[in-house]
Amino acid sequence: MSLLSNSIAGATIAAFCAVPAMAEFQLGERYSDADGDLIADIPQDAADQIDPSTLIFAYTPVEDPAVYADVWSEFLAHMSEVTGKEVQFFPVQSNAAQIEAMRAGRLHVAGFNTGSNPLAVACAGFRPFAMMAAEDGSFGYEMEIITHPGSGIEAVEDINGGQMAFTSETSNSGFKAPSAILKADFGMEAGSDFEPVFSGKHDNSILGVANKDYPAAAIANSVKARMIERDVVTEDQMKVIYTSQTFPTTGYGTAYNLTPALQESIREAFFSFDWSGTGLEEEFGKNGEAQFIDITFKEDWAVIRKIDEANGVAYDCQ
Repeated sequence: MSLLSNSIAGATIAAFCAVPAMAEFQLGERYSDADGDLIADIPQDAADQIDPSTLIFAYTPVEDPAVYADVWSEFLAHMSEVTGKEVQFFPVQSNAAQIEAMRAGRLHVAGFNTGSNPLAVACAGFRPFAMMAAEDGSFGYEMEIITHPGSGIEAVEDINGGQMAFTSETSNSGFKAPSAILKADFGMEAGSDFEPVFSGKHDNSILGVANKDYPAAAIANSVKARMIERDVVTEDQMKVIYTSQTFPTTGYGTAYNLTPALQESIREAFFSFDWSGTGLEEEFGKNGEAQFIDITFKEDWAVIRKIDEANGVAYDCQ
């Protein structure tokens, strides 16, 4: 069994397991996909749809959730106005807890990180439709492998025989992408060529390298940029030794079984929100992001599904 399945089971989602990838991406048995868009259909029977009086929203825990409660406050007030619902921010502590909350019906609207999207879609009925982007519509981030000055690591190959920090096994840039790249391009695998350690979050990995607790780490450069902008770390505390291709960022969407009208009003809230002078502009503008754009899981997450396949992972939602 892979590290991915072990981690998920240890984080209260024992029902989700990783198995060798033998076929194309498939949803869990509780969901249907009649239109072939790779996301769960809204139940046709109105009795199976829900229309909660309070919407629960959670942002992916790439950093301490407390950092983001205020960042999202104006947006959630806007969503409340558009939908006519009370909206509450849910500070989840892990990707696994976030996925389990949606699967159990306790989470209605969410931003799942890049690597968690396939699992959330397959096993929790997540229907992503939006992503943050720059004013010109461009979007994405890169995975970086970083070290600190004086570590003795000048190139990726120098990690061999040492230690490297990952964030969590559900993270694209924090685990999935670097695992595939290290194996394919450098012939290195965790456990045999270097010792893997897991920090839990991108900010933990970045701080760990900056403070010389980790000799190297795989991180999302978008998180690093925001931490540098907030003076949490400084540029000279770290050194980049690898930069990946550009990946899609956090995907935003709804639980599959909200009523069609409610799902449409939530979409409207995302695409009608004015970022000017808000916490979203202040925080995510550090990465050049200025709006929400329409995306599809089938097209925009194709590269992430390919990375999962390269890592020999598929999701079996029991």
